[in-house]
Amino acid sequence: MNAPAAVVSAPTILDAPESRFPLDLGNRIPRIRDLFHVASRNQWNPATDIPWDELHPEQYTEEQRYAARMYWSRRAWGEYGAISESPALQIRFCQEKHAPDMRLFFTIRSQEESRHAEACYRVAEGLGGYIEQPVQTAFQGSVATHGVRKLALDPSSPLECVIAALVCAAEEIAFDVFRQLVDITTNPAARQVVKLIMRDEVRHCAFGWHFMASRVPHLSPEELERVRQAVITMIEKVELNGYHSAWLAPDNPASRAEVEWDRITWEAGLGATVEELEKPVFVDSIQRIRRQMKESWNMDLPLFTHPKIAGAF
Repeated sequence: MNAPAAVVSAPTILDAPESRFPLDLGNRIPRIRDLFHVASRNQWNPATDIPWDELHPEQYTEEQRYAARMYWSRRAWGEYGAISESPALQIRFCQEKHAPDMRLFFTIRSQEESRHAEACYRVAEGLGGYIEQPVQTAFQGSVATHGVRKLALDPSSPLECVIAALVCAAEEIAFDVFRQLVDITTNPAARQVVKLIMRDEVRHCAFGWHFMASRVPHLSPEELERVRQAVITMIEKVELNGYHSAWLAPDNPASRAEVEWDRITWEAGLGATVEELEKPVFVDSIQRIRRQMKESWNMDLPLFTHPKIAGAF
């Protein structure tokens, strides 16, 4: 009997020999270096910078607490994914000797994503306990990782594609979600969490646009098309699949349960939002991203469609 063929894995940047020297620490992208300095000055502590004594779980019904636990646990899952993608991108920056400003900023970005995950975890714990995974496995396809960590380590995936899709598309949408949450969340502790996360997301988004501004002039038409396709894929396959917003997920009992928990949490003022409030925010976000990419990169994104959104947007 023939022996089974060995499985050959595609090489990643981890397979390349490390070449650290000469070590460049010069200021190559000043706007990103400025983001690093601002982030260094504006760090916060989830344990002490949130008014946890104002969470008052006893003021809410058991149903409201459970729904909010589900919502904040789901937020923690998403933030945890960012913890794993940050060091993967950091390795990419170092191996390919990208501007040192990028490497410096991402040391802080990794810490910020860790704080976001911890803060979300603490809200869920304070309301009765963090939930480690989706109650219904059918929803995992919407909130599972978007594949950025794998792409970051894949030398055949241009870094510009990864940053444009992850930051200039997905993180921009996340920022708009948090900006709305600041306005509609009434619980003081939950509101402070979303406010502090939003403050960090401003810098995360700015990083992507500053990096792309330094790279787009040097990209060929073929490379720009790959960037465009990466952004389209992120919007169509990830965002419109419910990664940040449960009501966008494919309609099934699992997603309907998540949507209902979001509604109960929103009604309690504990941090979520609902389809009728978020839909115009989401559409505006996509349209703003399209305008900015056209103005900054001369890139045309197509119109998108979704069963729950009337017309193309």
